[in-house]
Amino acid sequence: MRAPDMPGLALLRYRAADYQVLRPGRFVICAVSGAEIPLGELAYWSEARQEAYRSALEATRALATS
Repeated sequence: MRAPDMPGLALLRYRAADYQVLRPGRFVICAVSGAEIPLGELAYWSEARQEAYRSALEATRALATS
């Protein structure tokens, strides 16, 4: 897992249909794979878990382990 103060790392509040930028940055970290996700490519997240996912596959894996 990467440090929360990593240069370029954005801090977001995930909402149902969008997200709010709390700290600007270039990317977030996938909660499942640890991969960097450029903000322009971010399409999957969980509002309840406040987590980002790189793709539908990672989102499905994370939500299946609830």
